[in-house]
Amino acid sequence: MPRLVKGGKYVFGWSEVDVNGRIVVPNEALTEYNFRTPSKVILMQASKRSGGFALTSPFMLRNSKISVFLDKEPRLARFELTEGETVTIDKRIYSWIKLNRDGSFTVPVETLKKYGVKPGDLLLSVRGSGLALAFIVKGPLITDAKKHSTIASFK
Repeated sequence: MPRLVKGGKYVFGWSEVDVNGRIVVPNEALTEYNFRTPSKVILMQASKRSGGFALTSPFMLRNSKISVFLDKEPRLARFELTEGETVTIDKRIYSWIKLNRDGSFTVPVETLKKYGVKPGDLLLSVRGSGLALAFIVKGPLITDAKKHSTIASFK
């Protein structure tokens, strides 16, 4: 897993969004974040600066400060919303999707748009906090990553 700049964030690789909204999670990220496949996971809007979303689970958020959104929308925590249906909590967008056995997940194209992502985009998977794996689409990290030809791609 490369580090783009000294002291900077680690990245797992590029994941291309296919025409149906399918995205592959790099195996290294699946292991590091202890994602079980298959399972249900939560998408939460990333920062406006980087766009995209972060992938997490209620288990990973347990006892964290950011878990309060699960209390505000318990249907999300219990996966009672329709898969891919978004809810806005404190001006941030959340939804849930299934993480498939092969480490991929599919987000409805309309839902992707709400996260500022579209089919054909290359998402950079980035080690964030221990609470969520980021899939970003813009910003300085993307600019830096494009300078590194050795970053793996996942389709």
